[in-house]
Amino acid sequence: MIKKQRDLNNGEIVAQIMLVQKYFDERGQDERVSHIVVMGIGEPFDNYNNVLNFVRTINDDKGMAIGARHITVSTSGLAHKIRDFANEGVQVNLAVSLHAPNNELRSSIMKINRAFPIEKLFSAIEYYIETTNRRVTFEYIMLNEVNDGVEQALELAELLKNIKKLSYVNLIPYNPVSEHDQYSRSPKERVMAFYDTLKKKGVNCVVRQEHGTDIDAACGQLRSNTMKRDRQKAVAAVNP
Repeated sequence: MIKKQRDLNNGEIVAQIMLVQKYFDERGQDERVSHIVVMGIGEPFDNYNNVLNFVRTINDDKGMAIGARHITVSTSGLAHKIRDFANEGVQVNLAVSLHAPNNELRSSIMKINRAFPIEKLFSAIEYYIETTNRRVTFEYIMLNEVNDGVEQALELAELLKNIKKLSYVNLIPYNPVSEHDQYSRSPKERVMAFYDTLKKKGVNCVVRQEHGTDIDAACGQLRSNTMKRDRQKAVAAVNP
C-alpha cells in the first residue's frame, strides 16, 4: 500500500489547472478550463486550508476567474469540515460521497463512516443547507447486489426526504479495480430499477455518463494501475 507523503499546497493544486490550460493554448484550441471538481485520491477536507485557498485563487478575477458555481468540492463525509465549509461564504458546490443509505452498509464500504456515521453526517449537511441555501450532490457508486437494490433505494429516499428540494443524487457505474475485486458493476436493469424508485419518491437523480473505463482511465483505475506497476518495478529490482 502506498502511504501518504504530504498534502499538496495551494500553488501545486493551481499548477494542475494551469497545465491543462497550457495544453489547450499550445494546441491553438480556443478553450479555457471552465469547470473544476476537487476529488479523487485523497480527501479534500483533510487538506482544508490549501483547498480553500486554491478555490479562492482560481475563482478570483486576478487568478483564473473560474465561476464559483462551476467549482465543486467533494468530501467522503468529514462532518465537522462540512460545518466549517458552510461558514466560509464561498459559492462553490458541495458533493458528498455517500454510497449507502444506512450505517451498517456504509461502514462496510467506507471506513470513514465509523468516525462520522450517517446521523452526524446528515446533521452537518442539514446545517450546510440551512446556512447556505445551496444544493448538495450525493455521489452513489452502484455495486452489484451490495447497495443497488430497490430496498436500498427506498432507504435512500427516506434519508433524503427532509432535504429533497436541495439535494441531487449522482448514480455512478462502478469502475472495476484489482484491489477491490469483491465488487462488480451493477447491471443496467438494477441501476434503472434503483433510479426509477428514487424518481417515484421525488428524489432528483441522474445516472452519470461514464468515460475512460475502456482504457483503464476511469476514477480509481489510474491509481490502481500505477500501484500495480510500482509493485512490479520493486519486484524486478529485487529479482533482476
